[in-house]
Amino acid sequence: MSATFEPLGSSLSRPTLASAALPRRVRRVLEHLYALVSDEMARQLEHMLGEFEQQLFRLADQARNPTQQSGHLETLRTARLNRADLVPRYLAALESALTAIREPAPLIDEIALLPAFRDLRLVDHHEADEANALRSIAGKHEARAGLPLLLLGQRFGVLSGAPAFDAERLPVGPHRLGAILAEAAQSLQIGQEARLHLYRVYDQHVMAGYAQLVETMNALLARENVLPSLSFVPIRARPTAQSSHEASPPRHGHEMAGPATHGPLTAWPGQPEPDAAAAGIDENGTFTVLQQLLSGRRELVDKLRPDATPGPVRQPMATGDVVTALAALQSAPAHGAAAPRNLTDVRQALLAQARQQRGVATALSRDDSDTFELLELFYGEIARELRGDPGTAGLLSRLQVPLLRLALRDRAFFVRNEHPARQLLNAVAEAGAHWLPKDEADPQLNEQLRRAVDHVVEHYDDDNAVFEAANQNLQEHLRLMARKAEVAERRHVEAARGKEKLTLAKQQTSAAISGVLHEHKLPKFVHTLLNQAWSDVLTLTLLRHGEGSEEWRRQLEATRQIVAANVLGTREPAPGGLGDDIEQALAQVGYHGDEASAISRQLTSGVAAANDDAASRTELALKLKARARLGEGGSTARTDLPPRNGQEQSYWQHVRTLPFGTWFEFVINQQGDVVRRRLSWFSPVTDNALFVNQRGQRVGEQTLDSLARMMAHGQARVVTSEKGRLVDRAWNAALNTLRSLVGGATGPREDET
Repeated sequence: MSATFEPLGSSLSRPTLASAALPRRVRRVLEHLYALVSDEMARQLEHMLGEFEQQLFRLADQARNPTQQSGHLETLRTARLNRADLVPRYLAALESALTAIREPAPLIDEIALLPAFRDLRLVDHHEADEANALRSIAGKHEARAGLPLLLLGQRFGVLSGAPAFDAERLPVGPHRLGAILAEAAQSLQIGQEARLHLYRVYDQHVMAGYAQLVETMNALLARENVLPSLSFVPIRARPTAQSSHEASPPRHGHEMAGPATHGPLTAWPGQPEPDAAAAGIDENGTFTVLQQLLSGRRELVDKLRPDATPGPVRQPMATGDVVTALAALQSAPAHGAAAPRNLTDVRQALLAQARQQRGVATALSRDDSDTFELLELFYGEIARELRGDPGTAGLLSRLQVPLLRLALRDRAFFVRNEHPARQLLNAVAEAGAHWLPKDEADPQLNEQLRRAVDHVVEHYDDDNAVFEAANQNLQEHLRLMARKAEVAERRHVEAARGKEKLTLAKQQTSAAISGVLHEHKLPKFVHTLLNQAWSDVLTLTLLRHGEGSEEWRRQLEATRQIVAANVLGTREPAPGGLGDDIEQALAQVGYHGDEASAISRQLTSGVAAANDDAASRTELALKLKARARLGEGGSTARTDLPPRNGQEQSYWQHVRTLPFGTWFEFVINQQGDVVRRRLSWFSPVTDNALFVNQRGQRVGEQTLDSLARMMAHGQARVVTSEKGRLVDRAWNAALNTLRSLVGGATGPREDET
């Protein structure tokens, strides 16, 4: 007897969160959670349907007979006609599942688990096949997201006012999501074989990022104050009493180190940071410590699963045989129907091939199994950093078998940051990272990445020089990009410095005019002309000749004469030739002859100018208002902001000490996606900062004050050197995962790996 799949119910008249009898705060939290999950799942389901249709078309094209081809084409036609119904049904069922979190769980007792004779029935093969397929998919992704699902179940227990939810009861768990898909897939009106194929596409394209989605849901609930400090702490044995010398042993090369201080990242993409820390590392010793971490992880898993029984002892494969089998897998066609999509598939394909050849089940040796597991953890953390770009995912998938072959022979891959294979892996991964917007993608770089991966896949045969050659060609292209970016950045920095000089000159000019005016009272219109048109003349003179020049002193004297000629009540006649000098000076800042003449007459005619025709003054005022002034159009900082608090002031002081070229990451949406920008230059005088992108192109200016406020609110952060490269962050995250599971007692230092 086999279990059958139970549909979740009709999609008609489903309850919604808006109408659910839930506490107001719980409803609000669930609405936010539903908005997050529905947005992600809707996007992924649409991608799944598109991929499903493409695969149906390929199957029809490769069909061996007209009957099969006709069947695939008919399925494709039906799926296209009904695909618009799947996503709405899916989202409606998901929302309905969220509304039911406070409904009591069904009571389970041992007697009820035993079916009565009248309940027994024969199950159709297709029912069992679909149920098994969905159960297998759910079980796989439950294992991959085990700890985050555990935390999510605790938080759902709080929302429901009940004990923690297990993975099968979670409305957003892999089991319930699979059941919702099975129900929604009925709307496609396709056959059982096509539905099984759809579930495989669902596993590969929708659930590939499920572990990351679970962590995002945990982060959202934490922000909503649902167990915000919840974390998993494994049970650890209490240490016995010991002397202070035993309690604090001296640090050796393979012991845990405290957090090291790292400077900000200033290198361009493709410019490696120095790897001096890896110079004296014992590679074999460090790999031994990594194996200890893996052993501790397995022991913890065994303790959490006390009912697990060990399988039969299998003959281990020699490393040479493993490498030979991987070489055959690497040389297989890239578009084969059974091409492995992840490292678990690679391992299973390898063992299945060995069993077929030897006639008995085999296993990997401890060292080889640890290599597989470490690389799988590594790839998993890299996947968390990516945005699901299919091009990048495909390149990474093609690299996994050559990297496995290399890692089995060369332990330095896990130890040295600047290993050629890690550099190549980093370049490919960063092409699809979150912090590189799609509109800034570089087709030339993507082509170079493809060529590098093709070179490795086609030529690698246990010779590390293949990786070195592929990486060298790629790094040359990256260095060329860096040089171009530096040139472009230099132009923008020079322009920003010119704007700073202009701003300072305008401030000095304004101070000079204020000093000449002192407490003198001038006609309002003359005062306006002095602070606009004549101010531009003084600013240009200061920029061209400097404060100590004869030209600057002459223009200051002309300013005093203008003021003296216009002081109300005590005016002095303007000296001869002043009007001509004013006209010539105004012409240098772009005023036409008639405008310069009118302004000169107003500035030198004294009180008589106040009695001029009002219409002429109005006309001149309108011309001045419509005219762009010297240096006008730059961004101005807000002056109505509240004073900085202590944290903001601390960030502001810290930012002013950063070197030019420091990289920042800015959060761009509620999902936590970031974009990376380079602080190319800032002025400690004007507080303005210039940011460019990876190509050296200007992307914006802002004040250091606004940057400090963003950092205080978690919307911006400095990229430090140990977190600059994606593969280094991913590797450190994998190590931290292992340390957290085994208690962090031992492990290689981050700056050693």
